[in-house]
Amino acid sequence: MPSRSCAIVIGSGFGGLALAIRLQSAGIDTTVLEARDRPGGRAYCWKREGYTFDAGPTVITDPACLEELWALSRSRMADDVILRTVDPFYRLVWNDGTQFDYSNDDALLKAEIGKLDPRDVEGYKRFLAYSRAVYQEGYVKLGAVPFLDFRSMLKAAPALARHKAWQSVYATVASFVRNEKLRQVLSFHTLLVGGNPMKTSSIYALIHHLEKLGGVWCAAGGTNALIDGMAGLFERLGGRLVLNEKVQTITYEDSRVTGVVTQSGRRFSADQIASNGDVVSTYATITGSRYAARKLRSLKSKRFSPSLFVVHLGLKGTFPRIAHHSILFSDRYGPLLDDIYTHGRLPEDPSIYLHNPGASDASVAPAGRSAFYALAPVPHLGAAPIDWATEGDRYRKIVIERIRATLIPDIDDRLEVCFHYTPRDFESDLGAHLGSAFSLEPTLTQSAWFRAHNRDDHFGNLFLVGAGTHPGAGIPGVVGSAKATAGLMIGP
Repeated sequence: MPSRSCAIVIGSGFGGLALAIRLQSAGIDTTVLEARDRPGGRAYCWKREGYTFDAGPTVITDPACLEELWALSRSRMADDVILRTVDPFYRLVWNDGTQFDYSNDDALLKAEIGKLDPRDVEGYKRFLAYSRAVYQEGYVKLGAVPFLDFRSMLKAAPALARHKAWQSVYATVASFVRNEKLRQVLSFHTLLVGGNPMKTSSIYALIHHLEKLGGVWCAAGGTNALIDGMAGLFERLGGRLVLNEKVQTITYEDSRVTGVVTQSGRRFSADQIASNGDVVSTYATITGSRYAARKLRSLKSKRFSPSLFVVHLGLKGTFPRIAHHSILFSDRYGPLLDDIYTHGRLPEDPSIYLHNPGASDASVAPAGRSAFYALAPVPHLGAAPIDWATEGDRYRKIVIERIRATLIPDIDDRLEVCFHYTPRDFESDLGAHLGSAFSLEPTLTQSAWFRAHNRDDHFGNLFLVGAGTHPGAGIPGVVGSAKATAGLMIGP
């Protein structure tokens, strides 16, 4: 009897765990190696003084792509994870007091649009039809397809051209609606996957339809509970999850990888290796290979998404009137994005994504308390080499002041726990090149075949999964990349 094939997955983020579940379900003995003390990658969490603070991501869409992982073994996700709908999806807040509830209720949504400009109700309908069309082309047809050669890109080109993929999301939205605030409402989503709405391809307008079709959800206990559910499923299937083992070297012979050596000196061998780690860091572990050195130079020459500055807040009191997901817009939209993406300037007036899980789930904080998370996009370390060891405290005050001015005027009196996470932490904890929070920037010329390939071009048994591969960042994106990569590893 031939021995069962075995695989190593480096990293236990959403993409790595989704891939490991697929491989193990297909009968491939799979070991996941995780550098940190718990699974999750960017979806790590901290538990402090009774609070649970998710590191992110906190917006769960397309739950069907997650349920599919359990269905592979005829299991049910609901037995491991409780998902709850979030309504409204987001509350958008501007400094002049304007608020916009972005929900899945068509009547309420049209009423909100009408408050901004009644003439845009019809324009929104046309935008929704456009979003539905690019969802079919970009997500349903191509979301889990590995682009391994340029011919596959050429096949997709007519559909991309038909939907004017060269236009930005913002420009496309602006062609349908005239109110500036509504243009921000319908274009900000790309920021959640690391893209500049002014530059990211209009194909990413598909996110709007994806949310309307599948809803926006949260996991009871936080996103970390979903990660724990996935890890538990993987181990029940017979998979092996090894924590506190950072991969230092990927070994190889000729054009095949053979195993890994961890920082502690342990060696693991495998027939196939997949990395859910940062794409630049992955190739940096293949030492002595001229091919890997060239690949590393090529990747470093690409544009990387910005980083994030995240403040975690444990507050006395509950805040049912603050939405689960709020976006606090700066008075500047395009110019602020230029600061972050083009000029490498740290904005003094950041736009903020504010996460209030207590609006849907009281279990993430002690009784009568709330665990908040405030996220501000900032330049990555290559664009703005800021000394975050000193700048962090100052910028935290700026973020808290924005929350004080817009939603919680007595935030200082309520503060019990407060800590922040900087681009330098993304670099040190996650091996993220330049501290980028989303890997390669999702521009048209860095999408599909132009991103890192799901299977390496030289090492035939080395694979990539996660934000740096097609289709990109976000939970549906990295779970889709896992499906594409698993298809290559498992074979027909």
